[in-house]
Amino acid sequence: MDQMINRYKALSDETRLRILMVLLQRELCVCQLQGILGETQPKISKHLRKLKDLGVVRDDRKDQFIYYSLNRDDHVMIESLRLLSHEAADDNILIQDQERLGMAEKYLNQCSVLTKL
Repeated sequence: MDQMINRYKALSDETRLRILMVLLQRELCVCQLQGILGETQPKISKHLRKLKDLGVVRDDRKDQFIYYSLNRDDHVMIESLRLLSHEAADDNILIQDQERLGMAEKYLNQCSVLTKL
């Protein structure tokens, strides 16, 4: 029961919910999440660590980046997020996140420049 409660508590945090909503669409690295959400790397990483500990998010290393995605085996969470996305379709913050998701590669390119310095 505690695991279930903690997973749903994760949805009560705005930053974690925003992360999950964009990850519902596709996998992303921290740099891309930073650009999309307009948050700092430490804040994004902290929330990703929490979501990973709960088993909601997975990570996969590709070259110098770690990409995060939803745990697609967690059917209850995936369906919960889909229902929430319909409920929040008019939320301005989530709309902006979805618009910036279309520029995800731009944010990855910016991160690549920073890692080469």
